[in-house]
Amino acid sequence: MMHPFPHTYIASARGGNTGSTMLASPQLPELESAAPPEFGGPGGLWSPETLLCASLADCFVLSFRALSRAARFEWTNLECRVEGLLERVEHVSRFTSFRTFARLAVADGTDLDKARALLEKAEQSCLIANSLSAERHLQAEIVSADN
Repeated sequence: MMHPFPHTYIASARGGNTGSTMLASPQLPELESAAPPEFGGPGGLWSPETLLCASLADCFVLSFRALSRAARFEWTNLECRVEGLLERVEHVSRFTSFRTFARLAVADGTDLDKARALLEKAEQSCLIANSLSAERHLQAEIVSADN
């Protein structure tokens, strides 16, 4: 059941002058983060950049799940990968585009036009993506779950 708007989400971070950062939110396990290797970080940990891309991918899957449930559309599996392009624009580092690669598995005989429309609607309705100013591109593939 969805709660009425507005919603408030809380997250915090703590860290010293070197090393990783611990991310927290009420009633969630802590998550360790660090700068990515591109910014001198150690690698092997989630970074703000990868967390943002993960948020977009997660939101896409959850949006598709809700839309397909409302449309009574049956599907088997959805894999989503998001690639964010970080560039320097007018002396500021910012994400300029996000590419979403979606691979939807459906049963033989499924209405592929309906599947594609729901994938496109999920990309358009993702609240995380809608909160960002970067360009967005969706590349969707629909495959048989039997393969």
